[in-house]
Amino acid sequence: MDDVKMDNTSERIEDVKGENQTIVGELVMPHSLAALSEAEYTRIGKKATLKMDMTIMPILVVMYILNYLDRQNIASAKLANIEKDLSLDTVEYQTAVSILFVGYILMQVPSNLIVGKITWPGVYICAGMAAWGVISALVAVVNSFGGLLAARICLGMVEAIFFPGALYFLSLFYNRKQFAFRTAILYSGSQLGNAFGGLFAIGILRLDGAHGLAGWRWLFLIEGVLTTFLAIVFAFILPNSNKKILGLSKLECEYVQWNFAKDQGQVDDIHEISAWSGLKMAIVDPKTWLLMGILYSTYIVGAVVQFFASVVQGLGYDRTTTLALTAPPFILCVFCMLINGYHSDLKQERFLHIVIPLAITLVANIIAVSSLNTAARYVAMMLLPGSFYSAAVVILSWITASLSQPSVKRAAAIALINSFCNTPNIWCSYLYYSAPRYVTAFIVNVAATGAAIAFAVASLIYLKRQNRKLERGENTGKNGPTPDQIAAGFRYTL
Repeated sequence: MDDVKMDNTSERIEDVKGENQTIVGELVMPHSLAALSEAEYTRIGKKATLKMDMTIMPILVVMYILNYLDRQNIASAKLANIEKDLSLDTVEYQTAVSILFVGYILMQVPSNLIVGKITWPGVYICAGMAAWGVISALVAVVNSFGGLLAARICLGMVEAIFFPGALYFLSLFYNRKQFAFRTAILYSGSQLGNAFGGLFAIGILRLDGAHGLAGWRWLFLIEGVLTTFLAIVFAFILPNSNKKILGLSKLECEYVQWNFAKDQGQVDDIHEISAWSGLKMAIVDPKTWLLMGILYSTYIVGAVVQFFASVVQGLGYDRTTTLALTAPPFILCVFCMLINGYHSDLKQERFLHIVIPLAITLVANIIAVSSLNTAARYVAMMLLPGSFYSAAVVILSWITASLSQPSVKRAAAIALINSFCNTPNIWCSYLYYSAPRYVTAFIVNVAATGAAIAFAVASLIYLKRQNRKLERGENTGKNGPTPDQIAAGFRYTL
């Protein structure tokens, strides 16, 4: 790449932008950018970032909405008599919910190792979306518990492509100072899916009996067909690298590449190490396990989303009112995530933006476990998604930034952490019994929130120590930044 190159012998380009550096470590700013005035450089940067946002983020949000709708519509189907039609008992239904995460967990690491090595990551993610759309639509024709299980396992396997793949995909375009807010925007897709999935289900379930199909069958069919169609459209729009982005000029793409490289301290190189080496590097890095501990504990609490409609139904309202009441907590959640992610990027701080929302999660779970008062429990339901998901988006950005290079290691670490952290979705489904109070589930949630805060403290201490070693010029070992990052003055965001 001419734009941002490694060159030990390069002479320093004249710095015409005052504080902007034209050399970071061994990275040399492109001549086209170095020739710009400070005002021109800033203007190009804002324009390029906005254009990139408008090209990438709406598509990923829509993809995540459909990812969540296709995954979670089984909760709405429960209220539309899928249990009766397929003769499912309570344990069989819970198994059908949780079995999806077996395939989802098993396939994330292999999928992200692939996406970290190929030159067409955007097309790969869209292909996965088309596949899960087809499988979701086919759920409409299942007639037994076995058929439902098979469909859910396959659905989980192909849906595993999306979320860790999308996080890695974003990390190809946005630097650490931009990542938490974009992760929040991405995650808003899942919450909009949660918010409007129930409302969307209300409309589709009115088709109950049309052409001889039950309402829940229409739900799977319509959402699956819509997903497949949009996947084909998106494959022609999503970029596959920061070298060519739809709507951006050559100069704007050069800015995106330089903005990314100077923050990372090096250019991404998918050929730098093998996929297996990247996975081994992620496994032996203590940061992987510390950050995994925060996210794992948070996702234990997040498992309530799988049963949110059932928990809200415990307030005693009819099906339509229950589905409508599930929307406000997730709409509030979107605003909370965006504000927390934006402020975290603005302040370049992660720890407090994780711990403060988790403190609110702790209070909400205590309310839920200690009271059957309708108003109090609904307040807890309002607080829960917004608090633990606000923490999660910052945790994910902390993971991506702290395990950033080599790029294949980043892809492996994202998938390894996310796959392991989704295991609570399997076993937590069996905690939600004894409606309407769900005492066991909420007691576990209280303990898990405390554990998440403890892991966050441990991660902060570890990263502070690593930064002090870097400042003293000490060797941080194989688990620290790469030599190129060290030369560029890399420090972990705290």
